[in-house]
Amino acid sequence: MAVYDLEEQEQLAEMKAWWAQYGQLITSLVVAAAVASLSWQGWQWYQRKQSAEAAALYSTVQRAAAENDAAAARQATGQILEKFDGTAYAPLAALTSAKVQFAAGDAGNAALPLQWVADNAAEQTLRDIARLRLAAVKLDAGEVDAAQALLATPTVPMLGVRYHDARGDVLVAAGQPAAAREAYQAAIDAATAINAGGDRSVEIIRLKRDALSGAAQ
Repeated sequence: MAVYDLEEQEQLAEMKAWWAQYGQLITSLVVAAAVASLSWQGWQWYQRKQSAEAAALYSTVQRAAAENDAAAARQATGQILEKFDGTAYAPLAALTSAKVQFAAGDAGNAALPLQWVADNAAEQTLRDIARLRLAAVKLDAGEVDAAQALLATPTVPMLGVRYHDARGDVLVAAGQPAAAREAYQAAIDAATAINAGGDRSVEIIRLKRDALSGAAQ
């Protein structure tokens, strides 16, 4: 029994020595893991809270759009862009508000949210959609050079039809019918590549192209 007690004491002494050497490190690791876990949970909670508040404001934007209330759409969108610009609702609200502002004849307030999306949206497709719409706003305002600059870079392939069509419209306004006809043809070719040849919008593009046949000679 004495031998057993001696072995126990030796093991206890070894454990004390081991803990003296590594105890502080283990404690630090445990504390760090606990802090990381709490931080992650806190971040997740914050993200959910941000998303919920942004979603509520986005519902306001959608309701305002349905009612053609440009002021309400603009105000709610402004709050989203100011407080929740990192959420997925920000570019969607900006695009929606821009459409309402443009329909109300307010080109200035239509251009601002479109520029924000073009500069800040995480998805390339959304940035390109904003560029195309902003180019249309600029063209409608007679700012042909600004519209051309916005279309200097091609969009993602899925927006190819709209991109080339927009270029054609801008080139017509710039007094370049031959180049415009080529752009319209590129739009038709892009539509054919995705089997959208029977689309009504493609027929309109074809009419615009054919209308330039004489001028393009």
